[in-house]
Amino acid sequence: MTQVEQLTVGVLALQGAFSEHIQLLRKAAVTLNAGGATAQWKFTEVRTAEELASCDALIVPGGESTAISLVAARNGLLDNLRDFVKVKRKPTWGTCAGLILLAESANRTKKGGQELIGGLDVRVNRNHFGRQTESFTTNIELPFLSSLPEGNIPYHAIFIRAPVVEKILPHVEGIQTKEAERDDTVVAPSLQPEEQVPRDLINTEVEVMASLIRTEKHPGTVQPNETSSGGDIIAVRQGNCFGTSFHPELTDDPRIHVWWLQEILQTLHK
Repeated sequence: MTQVEQLTVGVLALQGAFSEHIQLLRKAAVTLNAGGATAQWKFTEVRTAEELASCDALIVPGGESTAISLVAARNGLLDNLRDFVKVKRKPTWGTCAGLILLAESANRTKKGGQELIGGLDVRVNRNHFGRQTESFTTNIELPFLSSLPEGNIPYHAIFIRAPVVEKILPHVEGIQTKEAERDDTVVAPSLQPEEQVPRDLINTEVEVMASLIRTEKHPGTVQPNETSSGGDIIAVRQGNCFGTSFHPELTDDPRIHVWWLQEILQTLHK
């Protein structure tokens, strides 16, 4: 008899759209298990270090990145989150505000007003598309979903005060020193991964997973993207970390959640 694998996926529940992620994860698990997966999934809200320690993977949801980091720091959870992502290298997905928190560098940010978790060697530009009133929805192509049923159907993405990846950074030992020298830019602290972490989760390059090519300029857009002439970078992956500018949790489309759960299974079986 095949032993059923027990996996716990947490959603950071300090602020933002965490309950919506839980709902889509449950929907995704049904889809995934209907396709032959044998994992038994548990999805849980994370507010304490003890709850985080029970997780095999984590989502950092959309919301207010500054508020999330401040509450995490006050709760004594911020260092545990960094340990989870950068030392233990467990699968972690950040959406919108979560992408900002997982970046090694974030601009348009006053020093002391925002702390980062880190994990993705990128600089993000906060509120790239402007204020709340400039939020929008659009259909985007997500090639990484192509292996899923209906994976070639465009994904209806929701952008709310969304960041973009402004620059892919070189991987360095220690903090991103050059980034720290920039005005209105904060960087994540340096942490070394555990020795038993697979090397392909440590020394990988940032992979661009999706870009948005806009036909009209949204108010509030600042400097042009420094890394790609193909549009604004809105989804990236590096090692154990995955980040999206938009809010999959605010749709009823579970395809990205299905894909990510598959990625968790592959990572944990390495």
